[in-house]
Amino acid sequence: MTVLIAGGGIGGLTLALSLHGIGVPVKVFESVAELKPLGVGINVLPHAVRELIELGLMDKLDASGVRTRELAYFSKHGKPIWSEPRGLEAGYKWPQFSIHRGTLQQLLLDTAVERLGRDNILTSHHLTRWTETGDGVRADFIDKSTGKAAGSYEGAILIAADGIHSAAREKLYPNEGPPIWNGRILWRGVTPAKAFLTGRTMIMAGHEILKFVCYPISKEPDAAGNHQINWVAERHMPPTYQWRREDYNRTARLEEFLPWFESWQFDWLDVPSLIKNCPHAYEYPLVDRDPVSQWTFGRVTLMGDAAHPMYPIGSNGASQAILDARVITREILAHGPTQAALLAYEAERRPATTDLVLLNRKNGPEQVMQLVEERAPDGFEVVTDVLSQKELEDIAANYKRVAGFQVEALNAKPAIVSKDARA
Repeated sequence: MTVLIAGGGIGGLTLALSLHGIGVPVKVFESVAELKPLGVGINVLPHAVRELIELGLMDKLDASGVRTRELAYFSKHGKPIWSEPRGLEAGYKWPQFSIHRGTLQQLLLDTAVERLGRDNILTSHHLTRWTETGDGVRADFIDKSTGKAAGSYEGAILIAADGIHSAAREKLYPNEGPPIWNGRILWRGVTPAKAFLTGRTMIMAGHEILKFVCYPISKEPDAAGNHQINWVAERHMPPTYQWRREDYNRTARLEEFLPWFESWQFDWLDVPSLIKNCPHAYEYPLVDRDPVSQWTFGRVTLMGDAAHPMYPIGSNGASQAILDARVITREILAHGPTQAALLAYEAERRPATTDLVLLNRKNGPEQVMQLVEERAPDGFEVVTDVLSQKELEDIAANYKRVAGFQVEALNAKPAIVSKDARA
């Protein structure tokens, strides 16, 4: 009856905790030798926070992250376009959290080790192949650093939560090729700096070609009065730009992107200072993959970035992986660890995430910034001279609908899996 999970990221660990919570045995297999708290900031939206609360993680989230109060869009001149409350301030029953990705993963890992036992979370286990047996599946693993066999394990089903470079997806779609780069580069970092605006605001400034995002990910200031401010500088590169290679661990070179933001000194935020004072910045290509027509093949399915990698627009990547995990758990509760459960999960989640992948390619709710840039590139006095209130509201509401976190609709629904659920 054991469920095998390939991948120990946010999605895989949430699934492991969820299945353990309903009494289903589970083993997690992670390629790397040691799970470390890597990455930069992310947001976890209320519909995903609700599920983490059901797992008993509210106190840990509150201690580790910032309850996001407001999302605000600005022009490249720092002029306000649109703002809206977030989390509890928006009327949700659950907060939205801004948190370091590595902190969230470590929080999930520590909880999984405590509840499942270290023996059920195996590192240096990279999935290479699987074979269906009479009543389950046998998965084979190697130690990727040495190429040596790391063992074979049998279970009822196999869930591939192994990210955008998923080994399972590569086996299922061998001709797909690498992730698709759309010509944009992200430079990301975390800088100690003073709080801005409400102190719990997430801001986005600029437009499709040149954009800056930042928000705090530490609740309390340090001895110097600084908070940890996560930031993202983004540029759509010209056609002549030679993309070095798709990579998620490249150290950023300030001279390659700081000049474009040197003039972005607003009375409420000093963008160049945030960039210059960052201890370590990293370069990421903006990539995703085309939606596929099938995730589930027999007793194997994809989830998270292995299933639906999307642009980090609208703060939805980690949240959607958490929702995947909870829907899988609900369906296993209903059907057992069977192909029927996997097909029911896919029937719900694949259409929803396909819509989101495609909407993010159109800039999701960030369309408001591009519309303002196109209509008033030299600036404006009042945004409604450029973009009507109805346009602003419709864009924001449509994204919440597609992403599944409309306030009234979400508040009216119970959690995907209740904390009292038991297989």
